Amino acid sequence: MADKPQHATFTLERSYSTPPERVFAAFADPEARAQWSAGPNDAFLYDHADFREGGRDQFRCGPKNDPKLRGETIYHQIVPNKRIISTETLDADGQRLAISLTTLEFEPHADGTNLKLTVQLVSLVGPAMIADYESGNKTAMENLARYLRLVQHQQREIALE
Repeated sequence: MADKPQHATFTLERSYSTPPERVFAAFADPEARAQWSAGPNDAFLYDHADFREGGRDQFRCGPKNDPKLRGETIYHQIVPNKRIISTETLDADGQRLAISLTTLEFEPHADGTNLKLTVQLVSLVGPAMIADYESGNKTAMENLARYLRLVQHQQREIALE
């Protein structure tokens, strides 16, 4: 454990050529979220998911062969297709690693949705955890873009049948 908590705030933005309703739905559905949340060598598994204000998700994540990080998300505000505000704790081997406040804002634009993600983070184990959080969120936003393109393609194929 670090001698002193490390604090960070970062904001990431990404545009998707999909309406806000579909981008929001990718967050609201834990099965969908699990598909796009992890990087190529990582796993993201829900033990419990309850996406509603006051609801809690419990998850495990980390390398595919050892997803030993345990997390809990609490949803404080959900405004469908507009905003999600949650807090998260992350632990490993009984040690608290980080605590975060996350705000997701879904803004419609002419071609789809602009997603703004702001994370306010306290790392209890040093600056590497901050870098990992930011990198993991960047990866998730890129994976979300691929996931949304795949869903859109599948919906087009179904419409053609």
